[in-house]
Amino acid sequence: MLNKLGFDLWANDYDQTVQLSEESNLYPFAGYKTILNTIFNEVMQCGNQSVLDIGFGTGVLTNKLYENGHEITGIDFSNKMIEIAQLKMPSALLIEFDFTEGLPEQLNGQKYDSIISTYALHHLTDEKKIEFIKSLLPLLKKEGKIYIGDISFQTRQSLEQCKKDSLAYWDDDEFYFVADEMISSLKALCQCEFHPISHCGGVFILSV
Repeated sequence: MLNKLGFDLWANDYDQTVQLSEESNLYPFAGYKTILNTIFNEVMQCGNQSVLDIGFGTGVLTNKLYENGHEITGIDFSNKMIEIAQLKMPSALLIEFDFTEGLPEQLNGQKYDSIISTYALHHLTDEKKIEFIKSLLPLLKKEGKIYIGDISFQTRQSLEQCKKDSLAYWDDDEFYFVADEMISSLKALCQCEFHPISHCGGVFILSV
């Protein structure tokens, strides 16, 4: 798994790396553009909103929302990626913070119409994913939603099949979403639905 320095070094080439994997329909980024477009379209249905992006990277998705009038707050632990994203979104509040440690103090008491995260939360173990999502729920406005687009599978069996097919590239230091297990774990906290997009990616929509 890449650490902060790794992501800083990868920042300038990140979008190109993703594009190559996505266009080849290969793990881990097969369906990447469709996943981002799905979340974009969901957020855009509700007019201009306050949006929190967890692990926004170079701002591929949030910049499109920013250009369409949404108020953007984001957290990411890579200073270099923040620099790239801030140039695209000069009025956005972009906070350097490692979300694996929780949430920054600047978010205390804040409320958002939409909270989004794409290709970031797989750095958390399944247990920590649940804890982190639980910490996000109080930040939602009434009728607000959380959108998570990430490397994900409907079942544990489909994850294991992808691992077998992609063994040369598989990252054992990452923890990918299994929809059946995630929905079961979250049912006491919120409503959760999963929309598969590719053989290794999909979108979760969570609401209270």
